[in-house]
Amino acid sequence: MSDEVLVAKYVEGQNEAFDVLVDRYKDRVFAQIMKTVKDSDVADDIFQETFVKVITTINQGRYNEYGHFASWIMRIAHNVAVDYFRVNRRAITGICDVHEAEVINRDELRDYNIEESIINTQIHDDVRRLMLQLPDTQREVLILRYYHDMNFKQIAERTRVSINTALGRMRYALINMRRMAEAQHVALSM
Repeated sequence: MSDEVLVAKYVEGQNEAFDVLVDRYKDRVFAQIMKTVKDSDVADDIFQETFVKVITTINQGRYNEYGHFASWIMRIAHNVAVDYFRVNRRAITGICDVHEAEVINRDELRDYNIEESIINTQIHDDVRRLMLQLPDTQREVLILRYYHDMNFKQIAERTRVSINTALGRMRYALINMRRMAEAQHVALSM
């Protein structure tokens, strides 16, 4: 059975369907968490919290990742691990000196694995899909600001509007994207 069928069966009250999902992904999820935290006790805690979040999200009717369950669950595991490090940053800094802690936390030094790559691709695809749903004027300002790195003065000149109009369009574009993401249950971060 596909992941989506198993999720649907779980929603209908068949708890054994969720057991199948856990069995299907437990090794991959745990390995990813271990790669990040490198401590089996901490990894066990994060693993359990990951599946609690998965259950909670599904039970609240917020799961809407059809065809992407694997990347979705890996994204949750990653986020829970990152949250663990945020909460325990002081403890990590206490173990090593400040310079070492800065090196540990630098994104460009991290090894990205295939799941993270898939998740990043999914997030970018979701952003592009949401952008296509925006009115043309809002989409244009968003593209010029984030993809062409223009400031609002340049955007105003390029689109032949006032700076206030450009700022307003950007504000409404972001508000609309957040609203659409929430309505469509799209997570726009890892």
